[in-house]
Amino acid sequence: MAINRYTKMAYGSADDMIFGKSKFPVKAGLDLEIGGGYTSPEVNYAPRPEAGASKEKLVKEYQRITTDIMNRMVQVGFPSVVLETEHVEQMTNNPTWGGEVAHAQKEIMEEFHDEYGIKCALRHTPGDIREDRDFLGLRGDKFNVLMESFEEVAANGADLLSVESMGGKEVFDYAILRNDVPGMLYAIGCLGTMDMDFLWQEIASVAKKHNVVAAGDTDCSEANTAMFIGGGLLDKNLAHTLAIIARAISAPRSLAAYEAGAVGPGKDCGYENTVIKAITGMPMTQEGKTSTCAHSDVMGNLVMQCCDLWSNESVEYHAEFGGTSVQCWSESLGYDCALMNTALATGQEKTLRDLFTLSDKYRDPQGYVLAYDNAYRVGEAIVKDGNDIYLRAKNAAIKSVEIMEEGAAGKLDLTRFEMGALTDAKAALEALTDDQDTFMSDCMAKYKEEVKVFLPENYGL
Repeated sequence: MAINRYTKMAYGSADDMIFGKSKFPVKAGLDLEIGGGYTSPEVNYAPRPEAGASKEKLVKEYQRITTDIMNRMVQVGFPSVVLETEHVEQMTNNPTWGGEVAHAQKEIMEEFHDEYGIKCALRHTPGDIREDRDFLGLRGDKFNVLMESFEEVAANGADLLSVESMGGKEVFDYAILRNDVPGMLYAIGCLGTMDMDFLWQEIASVAKKHNVVAAGDTDCSEANTAMFIGGGLLDKNLAHTLAIIARAISAPRSLAAYEAGAVGPGKDCGYENTVIKAITGMPMTQEGKTSTCAHSDVMGNLVMQCCDLWSNESVEYHAEFGGTSVQCWSESLGYDCALMNTALATGQEKTLRDLFTLSDKYRDPQGYVLAYDNAYRVGEAIVKDGNDIYLRAKNAAIKSVEIMEEGAAGKLDLTRFEMGALTDAKAALEALTDDQDTFMSDCMAKYKEEVKVFLPENYGL
């Protein structure tokens, strides 16, 4: 399949973007439409560790999880739901395990759909197992096992295919610990995009073969790592101004999935998805305030602003006072979606969107840049040089710096620590060449020397 780079925005203005509506809705699963005028919960879960002891135990665990979620949705009267199964490693490394789990889940979902008319779809996200001891092995034997896993789940009931791919992570981990912005740009924007191009053409062809949906990726392995190291307002391990620069660079990298054939919904933990929706017009999943079971963030309302599916990121399956964990969290997601859907039905959607955004916009530089009006501007910076994977990532980084400087001159409070990191990052970005070949060859020489686990053959170099 061909790569089609984005050189223009799907939306004429940021104000046209809204939750529950996309330019290119996706029909999937059992009567579900994503981004077609309503939002749906996307429930994500993890089996208990002991359930991974055998295939039989794992299948039973996922049957229980699936039944619990579907039952709670129907009990409370929610019209639609998506289930996301993020594979534990056994399910991807043994592709038939993932296939059997998908089959078992889909059978249960079909029963609920037949009986109660609930619209639903199943996403499967095989783990990116492409590593060999200390090294990434992006194109070797493990790649073949990963693709076999996609084949198995696509053939056995998964409606949406996703992955959280790892390309560029070996260089990113080195760069982020050293506040090395050019290194982050090389790792995410260049190496990450090159791996996405390679991987997503393959995933898209599996999806096409089985008549299912190639959904999307997320830069969890890099931009979320930066966000988590950044932590909260008291943490000083990594400036949040740097974490959001990494996030801005991750947008063109995650965009590459859609350029290679993915059609959405983008995956939940991609906080860059507002930028990607602005560029592609495709539906996106987001997570925030209702994913506190998995992690904290500083923009939990804001990220609801343009979501089409609303997720809890992940929760281990166990008992709570209100039912099992998956029942409690799916119900919370369902009520969030009911509010958004009521806003859509009554013409109040832009008011609600703006309240979501404003409640977090000035809390932290990350939310400020990802607020839909600013996210749209990052998108414009990307598509301006959409055919050059280096320049578009550099543009995104520079635009995020510009947006933060504007914020700091207004209502966005930045500490001396945050401002210092921003000033240094700006200087590093301004010193960079505009020529992709020069940047790539300089970085290749530098990181091959400094990062022992960096193997250029992982990227076809």
